[in-house]
Amino acid sequence: MSDNGRVRLMQGNEACAEAALAAGCRFFAGYPITPATEIAEILAARLPQVGGTFIQMEDELGSMAAVIGASIGGKKALTATSGPGFTLKQENIGYAAMTQIPCVIVDVQRGGPSTGLPTLPAQGDVMQARWGTHGDHPIIVLAPSTVRETYDLTVTAFNFAEKFRTPVILLSDAVVGHLREKVVLPDPSEIALVERKAPTVPPGEYTPFRPDADGIPPFVPVGRGYRYHMTSNVYDEGGFPATNNHAVARQLMERLHQKIDQHLDEIVLTDEIATQDAEVLVFAYGASARSGKAAVKLARGQGIKAGLLKAKTLWPFPAAQVKRLGERVKAIIVPEMNTGQLVGEVERAVRRLPVEVLPLNRYDGLMISPEQILAKIKEVM
Repeated sequence: MSDNGRVRLMQGNEACAEAALAAGCRFFAGYPITPATEIAEILAARLPQVGGTFIQMEDELGSMAAVIGASIGGKKALTATSGPGFTLKQENIGYAAMTQIPCVIVDVQRGGPSTGLPTLPAQGDVMQARWGTHGDHPIIVLAPSTVRETYDLTVTAFNFAEKFRTPVILLSDAVVGHLREKVVLPDPSEIALVERKAPTVPPGEYTPFRPDADGIPPFVPVGRGYRYHMTSNVYDEGGFPATNNHAVARQLMERLHQKIDQHLDEIVLTDEIATQDAEVLVFAYGASARSGKAAVKLARGQGIKAGLLKAKTLWPFPAAQVKRLGERVKAIIVPEMNTGQLVGEVERAVRRLPVEVLPLNRYDGLMISPEQILAKIKEVM
């Protein structure tokens, strides 16, 4: 450690915990589970030092409920878990999506289903992150591939949650969560923080779910003199149930989607490496993006024009970015540590283009190696 603690040898889970504190998180509720436990362990020690609250709950259901309650009370709130625990949180994630409650859920993925490969990496929760809970709702899912990226995207997750009044999922994995890398942390003064939008009208004129021009309604914590009703049923702009009013139901669902869809340029985050003249593209995320980057470097060393599109936002899916690059390459290779969860989205993004989409999958608890990706690249060149 040096430079006032900014240069650090950190584990991904440690970076997540420290970034949460830097983002203003002052409440954590969770239940231990490998490979996410370090996040809870670190916050159990660190949160009281900054006036925050840590609770180890009886299970994951209660953890997610406590996070929602803390957020309604005005706290930036976090929970962290892995695959089976993530599943148990899903009903309350749906509640948070419906009632537009900002919160952050970290899923450090491991091999499954069930206890599966409890200490080994996988990317099997990609679709669970998108569709795990009930109903047809939007969601934001971010996926880091390095320790520094874990720090940055954790801060981004809190900012997105507060700005868009929605649960945000940070989808890490056992490789990134347990990896230790040298990182240079940003100075706290350099970290841009977003606070939830407060109403500008007096309590008597407050309509709690009426959106502003940006599609997002102001949100005041309970107990501040603003009275409102909150329900998981379909509700009107006043927050009262309207389950037999089909026009209100349609308008609410449209508002939930539009507040995300109209901000895609801000939410969808990607990195491009050597794509300018690429003839074959690797589309990857999380731990697999590390191998993808190395494979592109190996290919370039052998005179093969390969490039990498790394998705840091998985949902909403970066379809426009995939399509733009798909118009210029002959093939897209999609390495995933699952049986092929996101390759279908890539195929849909380029469905009218003359480009081949090739999955490359591994689901035995081991990472996809750069050499495996390089071999696939050579097949299409």
